[in-house]
Amino acid sequence: MYARLLDIEKQLDDGNFLLGARQTGKSTLLKERFCGAVYYDLLQTDVRRRFQSRPELFREVLQNKPEGTLVIVDEIQKVPDLLDEVHWLMTNCGLRFILCGSSSRKLKKQSSNTLGGRAVPMILYPLVSAEIPDFDVMRAVQNGMIPRHYIVENAWRRLQAYVDVYLREEIREEALVRDVSAFERFLEVAAVSDGEILNYENIASDCGVSAKTVASYFQILYDTLIGYEIPAYTKVVQRKLVQSPRFYYFDVGVANYLTGRSSLKRGTDEFGHAFEHLVIQEIIAYLGYSGSREKLSYWRTYAGMEVDAVIGDARVAIEIKSVEEVKTKHKKGLSAFSEEHPQSRKIIVSLDRMSRMSGDVELLYVTDFFRMLWNKEII
Repeated sequence: MYARLLDIEKQLDDGNFLLGARQTGKSTLLKERFCGAVYYDLLQTDVRRRFQSRPELFREVLQNKPEGTLVIVDEIQKVPDLLDEVHWLMTNCGLRFILCGSSSRKLKKQSSNTLGGRAVPMILYPLVSAEIPDFDVMRAVQNGMIPRHYIVENAWRRLQAYVDVYLREEIREEALVRDVSAFERFLEVAAVSDGEILNYENIASDCGVSAKTVASYFQILYDTLIGYEIPAYTKVVQRKLVQSPRFYYFDVGVANYLTGRSSLKRGTDEFGHAFEHLVIQEIIAYLGYSGSREKLSYWRTYAGMEVDAVIGDARVAIEIKSVEEVKTKHKKGLSAFSEEHPQSRKIIVSLDRMSRMSGDVELLYVTDFFRMLWNKEII
């Protein structure tokens, strides 16, 4: 059992949306934290069908509950018509709600009631290092951080089932795309682009669809919380900068499976990509849980100089290297960035166990960086 860092009790309001990809632990978290709440699981076929056929039944069952009663509806996107009933019960009966789901796309698509802006959105990410006693960075790079995957020695079979059942089947069930085979091909091509600068034309060519279709496919991944877009840092000082975003799957283990990275070895390009993904994944979760208004971006010039992560307006610049000994050559990107943003804090995150200062650059072993991140010593 993991002590999750999402402080849901502190953020609890009249209404909350708790979103997150499949199997990140949303249902487990809610049952642990709110064992006395009224709970409806719309994955249960009989419950879902009754509310689908008669949404007003939801109101009839709950309208006489005491004011302040907390009601949890799991997989709310399965029956979006219930949002009208939720809104009525909040307004007229003073009930509180946590609406849990893996996708906001179906709600948006059907122009569902979004509770008049009265529901506070929260996201539960995969596990982070601070939630895991004796955190094993090598296991995390290989297996990813979805709870069921991290805990086993070899997560390949579970990753296979996750992709086949929870990703592909969910797309089919919700009828999000017409050509399922093209979308399945896209999932694999997008994994090859994981951590890379997006080029819709190239991806479209590989998938056999239009660039416009590829853009819509990426939007599906964002709406279902399966992927994230990291924008380019665009404040130009001297050098001309790349403007296109980068894409990352929400979990490095999922990206590993889709690209066939089954046995990662240190020193390989494949390991380097996965290591970078894990660090970016951790930073995304920290920014989400901490409530920070700082934005995450990356910096790259047309001459090829780059920095993997920029926090805020050049407040912190982070380069990620999977090397076991950081050398002068690994500081080139940060040095170029520093010429234009001399006040920024510069960090290299690596597998070099000797955390230290090298000039004005902090060299941090990855677990030291994670510890400092969650102790609010980085941002």
